[in-house]
Amino acid sequence: MMHAVQTLTERLMGNVEKVIVGKSEVIRLTVIGMLCQGHLLIEDVPGTGKTMLAKSLARSIGGSFNRIQFTPDMLPSDVTGVSMFNQKTGEFEYRPGPVMANIVLTDEVNRATPKTQSALLEAMEERQVTVDGVTHKTPSPFMVLATQNPIEYEGTFPLPEAQLDRFMLRISLGYPSPAEEIRMIEAQQIAHPVDALEQAVPVQDLMAAQTAVRHVTATPEIKRYILEIVTATRRHEDVYVGASPRGSLALFRTAQARAAVLGRDYVVPDDIKALAVPALAHRLIVGSAARVRDVDTRAIVQEITRSLPVPGGEIGR
Repeated sequence: MMHAVQTLTERLMGNVEKVIVGKSEVIRLTVIGMLCQGHLLIEDVPGTGKTMLAKSLARSIGGSFNRIQFTPDMLPSDVTGVSMFNQKTGEFEYRPGPVMANIVLTDEVNRATPKTQSALLEAMEERQVTVDGVTHKTPSPFMVLATQNPIEYEGTFPLPEAQLDRFMLRISLGYPSPAEEIRMIEAQQIAHPVDALEQAVPVQDLMAAQTAVRHVTATPEIKRYILEIVTATRRHEDVYVGASPRGSLALFRTAQARAAVLGRDYVVPDDIKALAVPALAHRLIVGSAARVRDVDTRAIVQEITRSLPVPGGEIGR
């Protein structure tokens, strides 16, 4: 079963890599998030390929794609859609908003007001939106990729902790190497590679893989290891608020998906260590003294995973 998941993800990643050059690990994390039916926060400077990553993923699964450019004057209805009165039928009809797509890119999510940001919460957690008291289900599969610029803070509204906690992973693309940037320039000399990108994975197969990864096993020692890492974030001297139980579940789910992507049906400690930073760091709130010292939550999680003993013994089945 996991061999089929591995084959599917290799096809999916290979297709996306035709557009996103030299970012195999980031693409793997994105696919892991999709297998877990989670949402991603992409934190990076402009021009590093965030939009192309989302568009390439949508084309690779043959799914619908919508992009929402968040601005301070946006209203929640600009995200969820509106009910409009049809004079012919004499009834109100729902006009879907851009959130009704398989892959939704919310660009510069921290530029919208908290009221508009909160419009995403129901869609991300419940996979539905409620307009005028009527509930509408989002398409399946459904994934939100939100972007924010970590450098520019003027005119932005920091994401509330409740919304940050709903992102399964936080990733960053970073700049390409000189050789990779030359490849990118050459690839786009005539036309953008995304325009010729074809579907690589049937949606039905992707949804079957999402179900299959839930059956990846983890020993009690692995589960305790996850809990030890999360508990350590809550007790760290520089942390005011540690990772929530949703963070524990995110680390467990993504570890299952990583194991399946690598062809295993069991989780090993390396899966946990590889995913601890992207799954937990954005959930931590540092104390005021640590904020003055500009302590990075990624460094805190890395310190914790280095200091905690790794479970030994038989990890597999």
